[in-house]
Amino acid sequence: MKDTEQKNFLLNMGPQHPAMHGVVRLILELDGERIVHSEAEIGYLHRAFEKQSENEIWNNVVPYTDRLNYVSPLINNVGYCMAVEKLAGIEIPERGQYLRTIACEISRVTDHLTCIGASAMELGAFTVFLYLIKAREFLYQMVDQLTGARLTTSYTRVGGVKGDMPQNFAENLHEVFKKVREAVVDSDKLLTKNRIFRDRMENVGIISQEDAIAYGITGPFLRSTGVPYDLRRANPYLIYNRLDFEIPVGSKGDNYDRYLVRMEEIEQSLRMIEQCLKQIPAGKHSLDVPEMKDAFVYQDAGKKGDTALLKKYKAKVDKTLEGYDRREVGVARAAIHSAVLPPKEETYGSIEGLMNHFELIMWNWGVRIPAGETYFAVEGGNGELGFHIVSSGEDRPYRVRCRPPCLNPMAALSKIIDGGWVADIIPTFGSVNMIAGELDR
Repeated sequence: MKDTEQKNFLLNMGPQHPAMHGVVRLILELDGERIVHSEAEIGYLHRAFEKQSENEIWNNVVPYTDRLNYVSPLINNVGYCMAVEKLAGIEIPERGQYLRTIACEISRVTDHLTCIGASAMELGAFTVFLYLIKAREFLYQMVDQLTGARLTTSYTRVGGVKGDMPQNFAENLHEVFKKVREAVVDSDKLLTKNRIFRDRMENVGIISQEDAIAYGITGPFLRSTGVPYDLRRANPYLIYNRLDFEIPVGSKGDNYDRYLVRMEEIEQSLRMIEQCLKQIPAGKHSLDVPEMKDAFVYQDAGKKGDTALLKKYKAKVDKTLEGYDRREVGVARAAIHSAVLPPKEETYGSIEGLMNHFELIMWNWGVRIPAGETYFAVEGGNGELGFHIVSSGEDRPYRVRCRPPCLNPMAALSKIIDGGWVADIIPTFGSVNMIAGELDR
């Protein structure tokens, strides 16, 4: 009987593949179902974020940062604004720093819930997906209360944040945390000791400490190898040096360790937010005024010259503009007229406030950041999220460069999956938590 000639064959996995999110292509050389060699091809969702930033004034870049890692947009907002503030030498008020920290940690939890839930669903654990996405929905509702939007928040500004916490926000958040913890506990019971789940995750997608460091990998992917590197501890920013939290680490650097690290980080983030709510400096939520005037009434009174009583009132605005009133100046935003928008009471009630507002938002005027360059990084959901900012002294960036945390594990993906099985690509790629918005920028 004549021997049958055996050959390896090539297979395109993606971009038209559910697990590849429509934005990544893996070129696989296969011997049966064993991966002999692979290449990862990215760039299917290039959005020109960095180039577009050169055409917008400083604060107008913030909405673009929402579209980087759109699963945890608040961290992107904070990272970009802190890079600009570092270059300009702007120090935001203490309450504003706490608000940014709370926003970042809520966003980190939603990121991890999405990653674990989606990865579990791709392995067949659909119930876990429903539990965790429901928990994420509760947090999205809190994000909506805080920022006026669920996903594309644009919450930060150069010099602070959009506004203070709404009334009863802390109490509502504590109630939501109970539901989130319940969902995480239920998911832990369904997954962590599940034999099918562990067979798909343990000793799969292993990367060593040396390789992870060589590739510049950070975040949960690096910590799964046993390296306790976290920017919130290694290079504290905002008020993280006042918080008591642990850095979860793994030992093998496999998919299962990355799952455990993210599960524990959810609890650590909830603990940090609870500490922030206890420590946040006190401040009035609203002025002691006889009544509130709608913004259009406020504005009309100013036009007619009826300004004598305007100082007694607080401007009542649309929900998305809440927090722009007088009580926020010096509380959540830096009181710097050359960089921070004035309160709505001043904008509507005085020519000086109107001119200040107009000058800050009009092109070729606006906020002027001193010429120079800097780099600032925060701990994103997937690791070190950094912004390299270059200013020429104009009203907009000369250059903006983003360091996306999921680029490095994507660079190492081929090394991790080579020699394994085709079926192992799904949990391994899921543990990378690739977000194309920041990967392809």
